[in-house]
Amino acid sequence: QVQLVESGGGLVQAGDSLRLSCAASGRTFSTYAMAWFRQAPGKEREFVAGVSTSGGSTRYAESVKDRFTISRGSAKNTVYLQMNSLKPEDTAVYHCAASRNTLATTNINAYPYWGQGTQVTVSS
Repeated sequence: QVQLVESGGGLVQAGDSLRLSCAASGRTFSTYAMAWFRQAPGKEREFVAGVSTSGGSTRYAESVKDRFTISRGSAKNTVYLQMNSLKPEDTAVYHCAASRNTLATTNINAYPYWGQGTQVTVSS
């Protein structure tokens, strides 16, 4: 069982940066691939970024590539999402998710564990 708690969201202006954190409990956390998804009002939840169990493999949605960076903390029980050059269309609730796979996938159904989410609002 893995429990996930996100933090770091807030209200920022376009062009600003934010770093989201996801703290995980559970001794087997390092065996889970991790990802960030987001859900804007009236839209489906979508994949943003994912990282493998080792941290050596990452993948990103095209809309955030070259602006966002996902990483695993040195203690391995935290996952970060560094978001730069934020745009109003990045406004959403951001959720951390854990998968039993080794590599991160964009398939939402591969993630049985979810955090409650943290709100990110980008004003123009």
